[in-house]
Amino acid sequence: MTAERIQKGLALAVGLFVLYTAATGPFEGLIQRALFLALVTALGFALYPLGKGTTWRPVGLSIDMALMTATASACAYVVVNYDRIMTEMPWATTLDMALTAGVVLAVLELGRRTVGPIFPLLVLLGIAYAAFGNVLPDPLRHRGFDPAFITETIFLSDLGIWGMLTGVAATVVSAFVLFGALLLHTGGGQAFMDLAIRLGGRQPGGAAKISTIASGLFGMISGSAVANVATTGNFTIPMMTRLGYPRPFAAAVEAVASTGGQIAPPIMGAAAFVMAEILGVSYWTIIVGAVLPAILFYVSVFVTVHFVALRRGLAIVPEHEMPAWPHILAPRRVAPILAALSGLGIGTYLGRSIATSAFYGIVGLLIAFLATEIGRLPFRDMLGKLLNGLEDAGKGMVIIGVLLAGAQVLVSMINLTGIGVTLSSLIVSVAGDRVVLVALIVGAVCLIMGMGLPTTAAYVLVAAVLAPAMTAVGVEPLAAHLFVFYFATISVITPPVCVAVFVGAGIAGTNWLPAAGEAVRLGAVTYIVPFLLLLYPGMLLGGGPVDIMEAVSSGLALVIAVPALLTGMRLFAHKSVNVTIYILVIGLALYPHPVTPFAALILLGGAYVAGRPQRKVIA
Repeated sequence: MTAERIQKGLALAVGLFVLYTAATGPFEGLIQRALFLALVTALGFALYPLGKGTTWRPVGLSIDMALMTATASACAYVVVNYDRIMTEMPWATTLDMALTAGVVLAVLELGRRTVGPIFPLLVLLGIAYAAFGNVLPDPLRHRGFDPAFITETIFLSDLGIWGMLTGVAATVVSAFVLFGALLLHTGGGQAFMDLAIRLGGRQPGGAAKISTIASGLFGMISGSAVANVATTGNFTIPMMTRLGYPRPFAAAVEAVASTGGQIAPPIMGAAAFVMAEILGVSYWTIIVGAVLPAILFYVSVFVTVHFVALRRGLAIVPEHEMPAWPHILAPRRVAPILAALSGLGIGTYLGRSIATSAFYGIVGLLIAFLATEIGRLPFRDMLGKLLNGLEDAGKGMVIIGVLLAGAQVLVSMINLTGIGVTLSSLIVSVAGDRVVLVALIVGAVCLIMGMGLPTTAAYVLVAAVLAPAMTAVGVEPLAAHLFVFYFATISVITPPVCVAVFVGAGIAGTNWLPAAGEAVRLGAVTYIVPFLLLLYPGMLLGGGPVDIMEAVSSGLALVIAVPALLTGMRLFAHKSVNVTIYILVIGLALYPHPVTPFAALILLGGAYVAGRPQRKVIA
């Protein structure tokens, strides 16, 4: 049996396991998580073999087989001893410690192979801190925990590797990964791309706007900004460079748009589900709170692209490359998408779990796909598309499953040692009860801690350590978690470790540094919007209509003034006058007072009208 067949078989097994448990309901908590982890780690070692293509591959194969065996044994042990673990709180034996070491090493090694060394090193640092924290000076010192107690926490309870994050990965997140993969493989992917081309192609900077729309749609589903850049970027970046767009700009547009998909409802790259579990609120509470910031993000990117296009004279997409509306709106293209979303909505309306609602969406998708393709495609081809969707979903679950299992280990060590409370206390002691100063410190640390990590893993890490610092000074929990989530997310476009930009620059064939500068400018408002969550309660669509209007007014003023300032758009002939007006607008928008957001909009609108005669002379 070839390696490709093994990979395909394991990927299909993972996809079918998720489909089955979404349809019938998950197994008991630890059993569901153990079976899921056993499957995704086996697939992970098949997809990312150690020493592939080298002379020492036989050694790598031995290591892979040993880690797979250790993981399978640990997962089987948990399944067999589920009742004892949950009812007796067993003491850790030598076998338990060996199994714990095996499964943790397997998860961390797969984490190293898939996303690099930073994440597994953080997890190892957390375990080492739990074991040797007693030798550190205050305030980091704690009493220390022996290997048996650490094993009981990580392996013999539902607090460690079998905890909530692994549970979310094994149910809700994996169900939506499957939903997204099937949607893309049954025509949704091309439908998204064609719609983006039609909507944005004939506007100034059309190719960049296509990238923004398409990457945002894909990014909501993919769960990884970096993976999204690698996927949609292979289409959008060459289109932009072919039309004469600067290569650093093309790379930056794709990186920023893909990152924005992670903060855009309804799927938010899977982080919404994790956040809902951590906060103990409904999924829809997260979605409602994230709507307005996501809209502001994409408006700001569109405005920035538009201003840059006007300044640089960027080309539009030729008419002959534009798909026709009848082609875009053909039933076989839109029916699966509409049926999938309808099924998802019906499941939610009936009060089903999020995973079961995703299954309803999959059922609607499959019915519409079969109904529109029967007679047009051979049955073999239709089955192939569905199997390819299952296979891609299984492969996509590897990184998610491994990273969330590893993150759960780290979170359990953070909770065990109390380091999160310690760091929060240190931040509060430095900043006092000044919310904005606490937020500035937390935002900077989030950017650093999130560098090099996938979105969901970065959010879990910063939420466990830094969100308590914000709630300690009176910030609403949802606002605090969205704040740290946004900063963890935009770390992928923030130099010096801006991995989404690295990938985009590689596709564009340009140096990453100028691309990173363009990305920071395009995503500048995203560094500001999180602070609006703290300044204006209406940003979460809470409070009354006046609160929401204040938040909307402040956001609109910012998404126009900040791009205008950074791109040098002229209202008047003198640059200093323009800069002064933009800075005043930004200052008014950020000053939390019932009048200032509206004053910012009025000032901006008045300056635009007053400067019109001078702009005609300049032109």
